[in-house]
Amino acid sequence: MRIFDPHIHMTSRTTDDYQRMHEAGVRAVVEPAFWLGQPRTNMGSFLDYFDALLGWEPYRAAQYGIRHHCALALNPKEANDRRCAEVLAELPRYLLKDAVVAVGEVGYDSVTPEEERAFEAQLAMAGESDLPVLVHTPHRDKVAGTRRSLDVVKAAGMPPERVLVDHLNEPTVGMVADSGCWMGFSIYPDTKMDPGRMVAILREYGTARMLVNSAADWGRSDPLKTREVGDAMLAAGFGQDDVDQVLWHNPVAFYGQSGRLDLRTGSAGLDYAGNTIKRG
Repeated sequence: MRIFDPHIHMTSRTTDDYQRMHEAGVRAVVEPAFWLGQPRTNMGSFLDYFDALLGWEPYRAAQYGIRHHCALALNPKEANDRRCAEVLAELPRYLLKDAVVAVGEVGYDSVTPEEERAFEAQLAMAGESDLPVLVHTPHRDKVAGTRRSLDVVKAAGMPPERVLVDHLNEPTVGMVADSGCWMGFSIYPDTKMDPGRMVAILREYGTARMLVNSAADWGRSDPLKTREVGDAMLAAGFGQDDVDQVLWHNPVAFYGQSGRLDLRTGSAGLDYAGNTIKRG
């Protein structure tokens, strides 16, 4: 089973996690910018974090046979920071980097005016940079927040096929399916979705435009939850091709719209999908 985790925060994980992920079949990840758990004390902290996602983390992942790309943004939680305008002013130069395959996470946390202004500004940057967008839906009042997110995306003129709306659940998946956007689901040990519920959604809505992620970070989470979904799909009667579509082809198709997704280089003569690299 080959797995592309389209949303995981490896900055908060250990090298043991990378090793276990590779053993479970993970060969590629996208790490979106997120909140580190406490307020940043200065502007340089934002920039150091972006630089780490572009340099150190891809290097660390490669040691374990995993290809690392990132999505960069001022995430919703930090859109309320007093340095918001400064970060947004610096962001366009980072969006030019080859390892950046999307703008994200953007969207809402507490649904404040500051968050909405940052959301709209970064949707505009995505259009200017010709990058797809990863949208974070709020954990509180998720239905209203998801509906409002879709309205903002539509008003910004973003083509729905270039938008991934993440952290969905049963009450929100239908409206995103109808919008034409891609649908993202985070599988957690205690909160968000679990493998059984995910399989039920796939049975109802099919596998097209569906992305499954672990969203593993510094909280209670598990970077192997994507593998658990694949195993649960097989146990429920889905075929290997269905699993491959959800866990590999769909994230490749979505982030491939950036024109920057590169899964060709690996170690031992193999690419990150496990295929032999032709030399010469």
